[in-house]
This record gives sequence, structure tokens and C-alpha cells, in this order.
Amino acid sequence: MLRVHFSGFYVWLEKPLSDQAIEDQRLLKLIRESYIASGATYGSPWIRRDLREAGEICSVHRVARIMRENKIRAQIGYKRRYINGGKPANVAAHVLDRNFNPGHPNKAWVRDITYVRTYEGFLYLATVLDIFSRRIVGWSMDKNIDRHLVINALLMAILKRQPKEPIVIHSDP
Repeated sequence: MLRVHFSGFYVWLEKPLSDQAIEDQRLLKLIRESYIASGATYGSPWIRRDLREAGEICSVHRVARIMRENKIRAQIGYKRRYINGGKPANVAAHVLDRNFNPGHPNKAWVRDITYVRTYEGFLYLATVLDIFSRRIVGWSMDKNIDRHLVINALLMAILKRQPKEPIVIHSDP
């Protein structure tokens, strides 16, 4: 009636789950451990990386299939905080006024931030350039882009040049 061969039926009686189904159940336990350890935020690519670090060999598609079949989903996105109110920022006057040829060193500096891609991720580089000599007088590099990156570059420039009079420091907004 079901058109199943007798030998196949008796094999199924002895072993109802296939080798792949048994392996999927074993992987499911590891996937759940990694998922819980991530705080329920990891999706299949990140869980696969965790499994690979643990010495397991499987594809990202297999991990995605197992997660989908067992209704394991990554939490995507975060709630944004909206802050209302506050005064608008005061914008400083454009003192440099496109005068890019000062008469002597340490009169005007410009600063900028860029990033450098490395094998381990991005590094951020802040530089301070003296417009007169067109030389980098201070720099700072860090994994995080924050105010300390710029402050360290400016401190390096001040310690290196030790200016005697006030300096105009220009930066993009």
C-alpha cells in the first residue's frame, strides 16, 4: 500500500533516525549553547564561527537550516533612544578663511580622522598637520573612534612643537 520495500521497513524499525538526523541533533545542542552564550543575538554566520572554533565542521547553510527548523532566531537591531530638546550647538567662526599659506610655523594646524583596514578590523588614525610646513606634527591611532583619539593627537603635536602663541586648529564638522 505505501510501496515501501520490506528490507527498507525492517532497517527503519532498527534505526528510525538517519545518520544526518543524529548529527543534526548533536549540532543542535552545540548551536543552542552558542546561541544562549551570545545572549540570543547570534545568527547562523556567527554561530558557525563559534562551532568552527570548537572544531566542528559544518556549513553556514546547515546551521541556518537547523536553526530555522527549531525556531531559533537572532535578535536583530536595537532600540534607538531619541533625546528631545537641548540647545543647538554653537558653531565657531571660520577664522582660517581659506588662508592656507601662513607666514610662519605653528600658526595654523588642521586635523583629520581616517581609518585603516587591517586583518583584525579597523584602526582609526587622527592626524594634526601644520599648514606652513605641510608636515604631520601629531598623530594617534586606536581601535575606537572617540574624543581621546583626537585629544592624544593634539597633545602629541603640542608636546612636539611647544608653540609660544595661540594656534588656529581647523577641522571638518
